[in-house]
Amino acid sequence: MDRDDRDDPFGDLFEEIERMMNQMANANGEHADDAGFGTETHVDTYVEDDAVRLVADLPGVSKDDLSLQCDGETLTISAASDRREYDERIDLPVRVDERSASATFNNGILEVTFDRADDSASIDVA
Repeated sequence: MDRDDRDDPFGDLFEEIERMMNQMANANGEHADDAGFGTETHVDTYVEDDAVRLVADLPGVSKDDLSLQCDGETLTISAASDRREYDERIDLPVRVDERSASATFNNGILEVTFDRADDSASIDVA
């Protein structure tokens, strides 16, 4: 028996590792260039006594490419980078005063703060 005719004892192991790496790089039918990006933007929401604060991770986006819209119930984050487009609608946990919004963007981290809207308005009866 020639040495070259024997099976490589590590052949199956290396083939399995390569298969798993290809599967991770092409997860959910995405291209390898998109590896590392999830299907949704990661957003944390914090409800405080008188405010609502959202923190979103937007890697690779510049401040100039960022657009925010709010109707008091939903925040829409739109942005584009060379690697990905973001277009996320986040339902806010409570109604907010959209005119009170303030936002900061630093190193791919967006932070938006709103004042909570009054739950109801009192009505004077004449």
